Amino acid sequence: MIRQFELVERIKSYDPGADEDTLNRAYVYTMKAHGGQVRDSGDPYFSHPIEVAGILTEMKLDSASIVTALLHDTVEDTVATLDDISRMFGGEIARLVDGVTKLSRLELQSDRTKQAENFRKLLLAMSEDIRVLLVKLADRLHNMRTLRFVKDAEKRRRIARETMEIYAPLAARIGMQQLKDEMEDLAFAELHPEAHDSLKKRLEFLRQEGGAGIPAIVERLRKTLADQWVKAEVVGREKAPHSIWRKMETKHVALEQLSDVIAFRVIVDTVPECYQALGVIHGGYRVVPGRFKDYISNPKPNGYKSLHTTVFGQGQQRLEIQIRTREMHDFAERGVAAHWSYKQGVPTDGKQYRWLRELLGILENASSPEEFLEHTKLEMFQDQVFCFSPKGDLINLPRGATPVDFAYAVHSQVGDTCIGARVNGRMVPLRTELQNGDQVEIITSKAHAPSPTWERFVVTGKARAAIRRFVRTRQREQYMQLGRSMLQRSFKDAGYELTDKGLEGVAAVFKQHSADDLIAAVGAGLVSDRAVLGAVYPGQKEEKKRGLVAGLFKSKPKTVNGEAHGPVEIRGLIPGMAVHYARCCHPLPGDRIVGIVTTGKGVTIHTIDCDTLESFANAPERWLDVSWDTMGDARHIGRLRVTLVNEPGSLSSMANVIAKDRGNISNLKIVNRGEDYFDMLIDIEVSDVKHLSHIIAALKADKSINAVERTRS
Repeated sequence: MIRQFELVERIKSYDPGADEDTLNRAYVYTMKAHGGQVRDSGDPYFSHPIEVAGILTEMKLDSASIVTALLHDTVEDTVATLDDISRMFGGEIARLVDGVTKLSRLELQSDRTKQAENFRKLLLAMSEDIRVLLVKLADRLHNMRTLRFVKDAEKRRRIARETMEIYAPLAARIGMQQLKDEMEDLAFAELHPEAHDSLKKRLEFLRQEGGAGIPAIVERLRKTLADQWVKAEVVGREKAPHSIWRKMETKHVALEQLSDVIAFRVIVDTVPECYQALGVIHGGYRVVPGRFKDYISNPKPNGYKSLHTTVFGQGQQRLEIQIRTREMHDFAERGVAAHWSYKQGVPTDGKQYRWLRELLGILENASSPEEFLEHTKLEMFQDQVFCFSPKGDLINLPRGATPVDFAYAVHSQVGDTCIGARVNGRMVPLRTELQNGDQVEIITSKAHAPSPTWERFVVTGKARAAIRRFVRTRQREQYMQLGRSMLQRSFKDAGYELTDKGLEGVAAVFKQHSADDLIAAVGAGLVSDRAVLGAVYPGQKEEKKRGLVAGLFKSKPKTVNGEAHGPVEIRGLIPGMAVHYARCCHPLPGDRIVGIVTTGKGVTIHTIDCDTLESFANAPERWLDVSWDTMGDARHIGRLRVTLVNEPGSLSSMANVIAKDRGNISNLKIVNRGEDYFDMLIDIEVSDVKHLSHIIAALKADKSINAVERTRS
């Protein structure tokens, strides 16, 4: 454990103006506050905040961050309060401590919800001051270093998963590569101990076998550069075990097949020397095609800058080389802490990070902590692809992103009104996967709205959260429209007038916050319209299976046409609503259709010219504006009236014609028998109107068929 004077000396070594008195008081305060508390390792608990502070001194952070590290667990685990911290150490320290403090007093339903809520609070706090994240990362790193002392194996795995899924990606996002690598390696050892141990043994073997070759490669690189008057420091560094293992898993290759287990760094003084060194290396070695990346002109989202290239060394060995200045190298190792602006007294604004702004946007759109956490993992956990707007603005996205992801990355409004995209000047489908260097132009229309089907192919959390938010909003509007129509009919039938005031008075009875919530609940099938009528006017008795709600929402249907089927192929319906196809007109994809809300059945789909619709002319509240969804692939019933020649083999010939055109006869009824001809109604399973038309044309060409037509009856 770091002693008090050692901690102060560490800080004073890089920040001579640090507040020594405050540091000493914080050190003593945390020792007294934690008193006799003991960690799972058996060490005094106060050793943990002191070690966290020590990690931050390695990052050369300001004294306020160090004091926060010393105090970060006092509010959660001792009798100390934020008011005590504020009174003794000032408002800035209290705000930072509050940002790091866990939500231990919050009653939550599950560990996953608790994890999500903690992360929401962390995000909001670090959006105001990035130092909150730095202290939290140091806290997590020390907890991972001592994870082996936790006796509960499931708890160890949960902490390791949380570290791998949230904190390591966060460290990567602010450029803290060393800290990220160590956290990932510690989590890897806990989650996959056998793979970790095996990989370390194989790395040690390769190190012993080829260890002598690394200095030779470094010396040759240095000599190649020096011969062209480029002064550079060249070092070779082995990649972290987890990074190597992930690449082996992704590429499905053995360790010996990887070319970049060791990366060689060429460190120079200036940016021009970076490109000069690149030219010398490319002139002295054969380049591996497609392996050059310029992160100096196009830095990574976390600010990382470097030139990456891969060349063939002796014996066709691939060498990955990273060329950077000393300042770039410092940032690559320590990230945002490398050019800490608090040393000059200018606070760093966490909102300067685009990725952080996007996570805040996801936070606003998500309906629950769990959904937020899901989208956040999507946002942080994937490799990047870099695309350009027509104006030359650089947009970084996860690999696999589409023009819809690009549109939402530009602005939420651009995403909501996106109707098409041009990639490199050519129109492409919105589900097209973008590649590095693509120029993307988004075509918008104010009359357009997001399609729920977009969620099937978008990969960014921001896009997915925005689409889900739109779907929720539209779904609520539909629920309210349907619910109000149902309530108006029920109240009218009973001789009463529906009023919002009356609904407000009974909303609490149904555990709803407002009249609108109650109306939406009726439309969603959660509350019966007759039950609401009975609550507003207690003299009314609820009739079982009465009203439009009955049977409106059922389990996923399985049959075709006359019964509901899945997946539902109708746009404009509320998800979960039971759908039936009218037997009076047998609608098919390609027909113009309308939905009629039917008592006890949900929604019945009719063709727009169906005679039955006349009976609903005085009930406009039952009508729904719907259309076919081209994404569907279900079979539908088309009905034909066929006049068949009465001779042997005619029926067989007709059935063969239908079968050859991929139709399936589901029902056949002879409606008229004559000496020469039979008239019959045939129900055929088809995919759409076009399919049925092909069958009709084929039947007309058959000599056994005298007449054939589609019939609605």
